[in-house]
Amino acid sequence: MANWREVSDSAPEFVARIRAAFEVNKHKTIATLRKDGSPRVSGIEAYFVGDDLWFGSMPGALKGRDLLRDPRFALHGPPVILGDAGAAPGDAKLSGRAVAVTDRDQIAPMLTARGLDPAAFGESHFFKTDIREAVLTRIEGAVMAIDLWRPGRELHHFTRA
Repeated sequence: MANWREVSDSAPEFVARIRAAFEVNKHKTIATLRKDGSPRVSGIEAYFVGDDLWFGSMPGALKGRDLLRDPRFALHGPPVILGDAGAAPGDAKLSGRAVAVTDRDQIAPMLTARGLDPAAFGESHFFKTDIREAVLTRIEGAVMAIDLWRPGRELHHFTRA
């Protein structure tokens, strides 16, 4: 499993740009898999806390139930709007597996670090991420520049005209 710390240790400059892209706005988009295997796209908040990227869902939410049944996900950061002075340093995407966390001794410090009361989230679902791929895409002049990270491999940089 590649947690956020492992990704960061292997490619620190890349990770700083990915994190900056994700933190431009608290709203992200997640894709999960329905029972029949078709995709479900939902809004979500995701936060870097300690060595992990966390997200959650309200009790009974379909995206949470999807992840409990099949942990594969794709997470897309806020969209990049060209010419926007407050835009992210690229279009950030992560994919991997959601690891359900039910131990309240792990969940409480994460919520506290975010300034939230752990008692208010009794039945919510919480997940850490097992990151299998991270991608940052951006426009550099007349080309699209893409950085791709996968566990156990060097950061791969390529362009498309």
